[in-house]
Amino acid sequence: MRIIFIAISSILALISPLIYARAILRGEARPHRTTRLVLFLITALTTLSLFAQHDRVAIWLAGASFIQAFVIFVLSLRYGMGGWAKTDILCLVIALAGIVLWQTTANPALGLYAAILADFTGMIPALIKTYHQPETEIASFYALDVLAALFSLLALSIWVPQGFAYPLYILIINTCMVMLVVRPRRPRE
Repeated sequence: MRIIFIAISSILALISPLIYARAILRGEARPHRTTRLVLFLITALTTLSLFAQHDRVAIWLAGASFIQAFVIFVLSLRYGMGGWAKTDILCLVIALAGIVLWQTTANPALGLYAAILADFTGMIPALIKTYHQPETEIASFYALDVLAALFSLLALSIWVPQGFAYPLYILIINTCMVMLVVRPRRPRE
């Protein structure tokens, strides 16, 4: 059953960027450039960290997230929004500090936690953008990643922080994005 859950998680994580890319190309979604750059860098870090730890479950979600992040980052360069506000630059600097921390310590577990913190920091511009302009995102993209993370968690046979931290974080942050996109809005006066 574990292998089935890993496969479902990976497939969902690979399908979601196709849906998002289609929405971007149709003008239905406008990703935040800084967030997408940070997520590209962080998913690379996370994937390398899990690989260094010889992880056999979360690595699949991380690897699929890396491919997803690359595709969306490239699209955000042309179709995205934001990128040079003070908050964006601060988040980028904090994310890069997480990468430096991992590289200087050579500790895969510390690298994973630094990656999660940097990922969250990188998501802040997108969370702010989506709060103010929910119409610039689509819920289905984030909902598929929630399901991918859930199946990744279900695939775990040993519950250690290094194994469940990344899928749990992905589940939480994407749930937040879904809630921001679908929340009821007050009419503008």
